[in-house]
Amino acid sequence: MSTESARSTTVAFGTGTSVLAVVTVQLLAFSISFSVGRPELYAVFAVLSAGGLALVGGRSTFGILSTTLGTVLLVALALPLLMLVARQSPASLLNSATDPSVQRALFLSVYAPLLSAMAAVTLGVPLAIVLARGFPGQPLVESLVDLPLVVPHSVAGLAVLFAFGRGGILPRTRVLGTLFGMVLAMTFVSAPFAVNAAREGFERVDSRVERAARTLGADEWETFRRVTAPLAARSILTGGVLAWGRAVSEFGAVAIVAYGVSVFYPPAMERVSGVQHAPVFIYNTFLSSGLEASGSVATLLLVLCVGIFLLVRSLAYDRGGWP
Repeated sequence: MSTESARSTTVAFGTGTSVLAVVTVQLLAFSISFSVGRPELYAVFAVLSAGGLALVGGRSTFGILSTTLGTVLLVALALPLLMLVARQSPASLLNSATDPSVQRALFLSVYAPLLSAMAAVTLGVPLAIVLARGFPGQPLVESLVDLPLVVPHSVAGLAVLFAFGRGGILPRTRVLGTLFGMVLAMTFVSAPFAVNAAREGFERVDSRVERAARTLGADEWETFRRVTAPLAARSILTGGVLAWGRAVSEFGAVAIVAYGVSVFYPPAMERVSGVQHAPVFIYNTFLSSGLEASGSVATLLLVLCVGIFLLVRSLAYDRGGWP
């Protein structure tokens, strides 16, 4: 191992140890504040400790202020999730985890978004290539791609039904109350993430590298397969992950298009009817059984999503190149 490599490993180990120490202290502080029923004390501690670390780290006044204000937003994002997990009892979590209806909802909430993300990436990558290379009227098309981001979700559901449902462009295909309709609704709201992430990746590819490949005899398809796509692979994967995550969280459009669907459930080796997407299932559980029951299902979905997200990162992002 070279000296430079050894130094890099030492620095990485030291940084990792510091991060682990900070995370441990933060979790300990949250546990103490939660146990005494004063979670607001942790919010104050987190913000002040971040500013203190910036001060100890030799940051300027601007850096300390930026760190402190940025931590306020981080606390606002993380604290609700921490409170959601911390307020669940093991018994309630176990009951939900062993409930077949919850298991089916969680399965559907991974499976359908996966189909949606695959569709968004498959159709979004060609569009991203076109957008990255530019053409007259591109701003209009870019606005159209981003439009689902600002359309209210319930409106998106209605739009999907008008476009693809009865009287739409797929007159012989059932959309309402089907898995196909659910995937359509999810793709409608999540495709912008896949397109925009892939487009940014293609825009970062050096055109001189592509021209070099063409001068060496590669045709356009081969240049894309062996040069452009590998260089943009991480952005494409990022877009796919974002599209999947967006589809998992979709509620309004799915509730209108596919409230309950029939889907093949592998653990039972049979088709099961009336399976609901987890956000819809959680909402119904909240209305029928209250906060505790819905909170345990929400926690299971949260843990599942975080686990899949970390798995994707560990398998793909840290390697570089093709996942």
